[in-house]
Amino acid sequence: MRITQRALALNSLRGLNTNLNAVNKLQNQLTSGKTISTPSDDPTGTNTSMITRQGMAANAQQARNISDGHTFLDASDSALQNMLDQVRRVRDLAVQSLNTGASSAASQQAIATEVTSVRDGLISAANQVVQGRPIFGGVTSGNQAYLADGTYVGVGGANGIAVQPVNRRISDVEAIRVDITGPEAFGDPASGKDLFTVVANIASHAGNAAALTTDLSDLDTVINGMTTAAADIGTRSARMDNAATVNSSQQLTLQAKLSDTEDVDLPKTIMELQMQQTGYQAALSVTAKSLQPTLVDFLR
Repeated sequence: MRITQRALALNSLRGLNTNLNAVNKLQNQLTSGKTISTPSDDPTGTNTSMITRQGMAANAQQARNISDGHTFLDASDSALQNMLDQVRRVRDLAVQSLNTGASSAASQQAIATEVTSVRDGLISAANQVVQGRPIFGGVTSGNQAYLADGTYVGVGGANGIAVQPVNRRISDVEAIRVDITGPEAFGDPASGKDLFTVVANIASHAGNAAALTTDLSDLDTVINGMTTAAADIGTRSARMDNAATVNSSQQLTLQAKLSDTEDVDLPKTIMELQMQQTGYQAALSVTAKSLQPTLVDFLR
C-alpha cells in the first residue's frame, strides 16, 4: 500500500485537530465551570441534569406555597387569639352583669355599651384581609366575611354552601389547607348561636339574669369552638413548619446532585488539561520533524 506525503499530512492534521479539540473542551470546562455545554458532551448527564432541574423548580414552587400558607395560617391564628381575648372580656362582663343586686341601672348600661363596642371590634377582626382576601371568608371574591350587623357574606360553611377548602401543595404528595371559614370558627349563623349573635344578645340582656345565664352557656360553646379552631390552625402550622424543613433539605440535596452532575472537578480537569497540552505540543513537534517539506514537494 502506497502512503503519499499528502496522506501523511492529512492523518497528522486529523490527529492534531483531535488533540486540539480535547484541549479546547477542557479549557471551556474550566472557563464555564461546567462539564456539560451541549447534550452531546454527556447525554446521560444531560438527562440527569434536566430531571434534577425539574425537581428543583417544583421544590422552589413548593417553598413559595409553604411561605404563602404560613402567611394565611399565621394571620388566622393571630386573629383567633386576639378575638378569644376579647370574647373572654365579654364573658367577664356578662358574669358581672349577672350580679344585678350590686349593679345599678347605669352600670348595666355601661356593660351593654362596652359589650356592643367589643362586638364591633370582633366583626372588624373577623374581616381581616390577607392578600386581598378576608381570612374567614372562605372562597368569596369579596373583601368582607361579615357585614357590620354580623351577617356572614363569605362563601362556604353557611347558607347551604359546603366549605371549599383553600389548599397549598407543599410536596409532591401532600397539600395542607390554609384557611378556615367564619362559620367553622365562630358558629353557623343559621343556628342563631354564632359568636356575633350571642354577643349581641348579651349586650341586649344586660341586667336580665335569666337570659344572661342562657347567653353565657351559648358563649361558652362559642369559646370552645374558637379554641378548637385555633388548635386546628396551630396543628396545620406545625405541619407547615415540618414541610419547610423537609423542603429546605430537599433543596440542598437537589443542588448537590446537580453540582455532582454538571460542575467541574477543578484539580482533575486542570491536570487533564496540562496532560492534553503536553501531548499536543509533543504531537506538534513530532509532526514537524516527520513532515519536513523538500524541494520536490514545492516542484510538484
